[in-house]
Amino acid sequence: MAIISAVGSAQELDGREAGLQAAHQALNRFRANTPALAFVISSHQYQAREVLNGVSSLLGDTPLVGFSSPAGLTSEGLHPHSVVVAILGGDVQADTLWLPMYAQSAREAAAKFAQHASARVERQTVFFFADGFNGDAEQFCEALPQDKQIIGALASGDLNTGNSYQLVSAQTGTGGLAAAFLRGKTLQVGVGADYGWDPVGAQFRITRSRGFWLRTLDGHPASEVYAGLFGQPARNWAFPPLSHLARLYPLGVMDEKSEMTIRAPIRVEADGSFRMNAPVRDGADAFLLVGSGASCINAAKSAAQQALLQLGNAVPRFALVLADISWQMLLKAQPGAEISAVQEILGANVPIAGGYTLGQAVSKTTESKPKFLNQNIVVAVFGESK
Repeated sequence: MAIISAVGSAQELDGREAGLQAAHQALNRFRANTPALAFVISSHQYQAREVLNGVSSLLGDTPLVGFSSPAGLTSEGLHPHSVVVAILGGDVQADTLWLPMYAQSAREAAAKFAQHASARVERQTVFFFADGFNGDAEQFCEALPQDKQIIGALASGDLNTGNSYQLVSAQTGTGGLAAAFLRGKTLQVGVGADYGWDPVGAQFRITRSRGFWLRTLDGHPASEVYAGLFGQPARNWAFPPLSHLARLYPLGVMDEKSEMTIRAPIRVEADGSFRMNAPVRDGADAFLLVGSGASCINAAKSAAQQALLQLGNAVPRFALVLADISWQMLLKAQPGAEISAVQEILGANVPIAGGYTLGQAVSKTTESKPKFLNQNIVVAVFGESK
């Protein structure tokens, strides 16, 4: 049986109406086929329950999974204050899982996640969407098994209040994790990830951090260090827009193996510390990273090419694009440029859906655990093997 997909989007004042219209548009393009799974990307400005009610009123008991985002992405580009619904069908079977305890205990959530995955012996590809402001995504990824292809992202939302939400079938909430487990005899999923940020020469030592807060660099409050680099007073970094734009200037943190991991602030706190969504190690060396539109567009193409390479001879049928929220900030003058770059590689006929996230997770093979990422774009291409 062929793998089929369709995407719909809608921008309405009311979340229920937006969800209903997006689902209606997707179903019209899906024709008379039976949906097996729906991805829902919804503006954080809508009420989660209203969106879920609108989508479910047309999709019934179809399994669905989704997350909040400042804007949705489709083949037509960027959609602010909207709902995007992508439907998969044909040789696809799916079931979903809701883990409300994720923010309180990432390890417990990972254990339940692994338990659910091990209940089936078929080859599975798993997608998860977790709270981007609360919970330890790095710890969650490290506690997962190595025998599954796992792709995930952290829901984004209101950077001022720190609120995001996750959706799965009849459940929705904050602080949770929504997951979908996909199977299919001909279903293949290729995934690629890349980033458009590079070191610019400034190097620091992380001298004090606690949990998700990076307090000092080279013995000085983090905001003072950035004030010296960018010329804005340190006190200004604690208020919008600088408190959020700090994400455009992440740190490349060196680990014990001298490998660089990108870690980006969610915001700057009033005391000058950086609120991260993954802990950083005291004593680690870090480099200032700066991105560019050209580098991001090249990275989007690279991620799509990686995904196609993994697909082999499978025919692409749908692509899910999960870009860091920093991409939306950096490409503000070129909205949707990352989608055009992905289409250049996949072709204009492959339906695309996606959104902006506060982190990404990818296991590129079933022999590796997913790695938690910041600042990346992840392209997951659903293919049908011949």
